[in-house]
Amino acid sequence: MAQKEATNSTDIKQLGLVAALASLGYVFWVVGAMEMVERLAYYGVRAVAGLYATAPASEGGLGVTAAKFGIILMVWSGFQGFLPIVVGGLADRYGYKLTIAISTVVKMVAYLIMAFFPTFYGFLVGAIFLATGTAIFKPGIQGTLAKATKPENSSMAWGVFYQTVNIGGFIGPVMAGFLRKMEWSNVFFACAAIIALNFILLLTYKEPGLEERLAKAKEREAKHEKQRNIILETLSELRRPHLCVFLAIFTGFYFMFNCLFDVLPLHIRDWVDSRDVVNTVSQIFDINNPVLGFVMILDKTKTYVQPEGMLNLNCAMIMFTCFFFAWLSSKMRILRSIALGTSLAALSMCLIGISHMGWFCLLSIAVFSIGEMLSSPKFSEFVGTHLASSDKKGMYLGLGQMSFAIGSTLEGLIAPRLYDMLSSKDTFSREMLLELKLVTPQQLEAIKPGEAFNQLVLLSGRAPEELTQFMYHHHSVASMWYIMAGVGFLTALLILIYSFWWARTGTSAAVVAINERQEEKPTSEALTPASEESPQPLIQEGPLGEAQETAPPKEEDSPQNSG
Repeated sequence: MAQKEATNSTDIKQLGLVAALASLGYVFWVVGAMEMVERLAYYGVRAVAGLYATAPASEGGLGVTAAKFGIILMVWSGFQGFLPIVVGGLADRYGYKLTIAISTVVKMVAYLIMAFFPTFYGFLVGAIFLATGTAIFKPGIQGTLAKATKPENSSMAWGVFYQTVNIGGFIGPVMAGFLRKMEWSNVFFACAAIIALNFILLLTYKEPGLEERLAKAKEREAKHEKQRNIILETLSELRRPHLCVFLAIFTGFYFMFNCLFDVLPLHIRDWVDSRDVVNTVSQIFDINNPVLGFVMILDKTKTYVQPEGMLNLNCAMIMFTCFFFAWLSSKMRILRSIALGTSLAALSMCLIGISHMGWFCLLSIAVFSIGEMLSSPKFSEFVGTHLASSDKKGMYLGLGQMSFAIGSTLEGLIAPRLYDMLSSKDTFSREMLLELKLVTPQQLEAIKPGEAFNQLVLLSGRAPEELTQFMYHHHSVASMWYIMAGVGFLTALLILIYSFWWARTGTSAAVVAINERQEEKPTSEALTPASEESPQPLIQEGPLGEAQETAPPKEEDSPQNSG
């Protein structure tokens, strides 16, 4: 009965801001801190990975093309996205604390491999280890979060969690931008040391639902029950149409999302003139202040903002404003919030292609960040709270990574290649060297990846700014970003269509849980005379699909007492 009346509703009445924050237990803050540390180390590498890979070997980089870097991204995303599908179920079965500890060791090894083996294959192997560690880490953290929150505070909880995550996401690129000016290996050594801090936090971690998990394990052992194959059990959940369709649709979001972090740094390095940002800031603050230069991640000449500094506005906005957008999204129906956020993220892709000015690029990143805050945390909330049952939180959040896996793997395969073909300054420089007959085809082949523009400046005798402006205006650099925007807008439309389908046919696990909790009566209440019992309201769908509380009919109005 409760499940039937809960059908179609995904809009649980949320607690207010203060009440929601006060309801979050210490376990929530511990996992938030562990995620912050993990993201600090992770984005310390991921934010500069493309710059490191495509930087000339003479500057300490790997000296590969964007397309070849895409191979690393594809493998990296594949491991990081597909492994949680299996690991999520293992985390539920063997415990979140164990999987978090194992992941920390694996990630330390990954950063050390990157530091000691500065080659294409060394970085590739390091990325595989890092992706594996992240895949093991995520289900334990997110499963803990799902179990440590209630449907009534879930919107604020996921929003605050996302905010703490981006504190680490903000500090990581700042640290990397400072350390890479000295030597690239310093970035990887620092990240290995940072992730080790999670061992300290694990000492204060208490796994929610531990007693229940152990009791079920003892019960199965006493009955000599065999546990189902974890892979088959996990994949069998994909037979649920609402789950598999939602995950399939959201791959478009992650395709577009990862392009911002993997390709936009290359676009900023090649085309964005951030001197206007530095000039504006210098009119208000002392640009020679070392603290300001550190936070803004300025280059050595203090003339430009480095790409990771521009992109770091994303984490800064989330760090300071996610409270507000978590509150704002809690006032919306969850799928509508996701659709709106995806639309704004797609709009930002269009804005990136419109202008090469620094402030306009920052505006694009700001619009993307708002869209991300309205969509990405709500995706995890929808999967972990509305689709997953209480004993399969980790499994479902692991399955949720399938969207990331497919979207980011395709992005790693396609986006860097598109950039190489449509927007790469190195590609355009090679074309100009041949067009101006400054080199022969044989000499061009000898120029290493990343060095073509420097050779063009040297052989043509023209200023770098002049050549950059010429190539920007004579090539359709923006076309790649319009393609990404198209993917985003299509995804938003499909999510909106899905929301109507879900409203008609879906069943929210969160609403079912509330109804079941309200129908359960303690023993003392069961002994109370029936006349003194107060009817418990049920949650059911209102006329517009909102969740409403409805009291059972009064005794005198029931059919049994009529007439």
